[in-house]
Amino acid sequence: MKSLAFILVLIFCISSFAQEAGVQAPKIIYKYKKYQKFDFEDLVIEGETGSPGDLSIIPRYQRKFKNVLPYRKNFNAEMRKSIERIR
Repeated sequence: MKSLAFILVLIFCISSFAQEAGVQAPKIIYKYKKYQKFDFEDLVIEGETGSPGDLSIIPRYQRKFKNVLPYRKNFNAEMRKSIERIR
């Protein structure tokens, strides 16, 4: 008798799950706006406005690099040689 009751309960559970599986959820289709217009004149923004003077920059140590290249006043000789090589 217990086995018969167990089998009936088992069949009832399986049938209830089978009915829920057979129900299909409706297909949801999302539609987005193709064009949206913003009117910035109607927007009101509340709050404090800070002036640019409120920004602070921490001063850093600036390195001085030694110039490795020798200083020259003109490069006329090198320019003449390069023009002569082109000819």
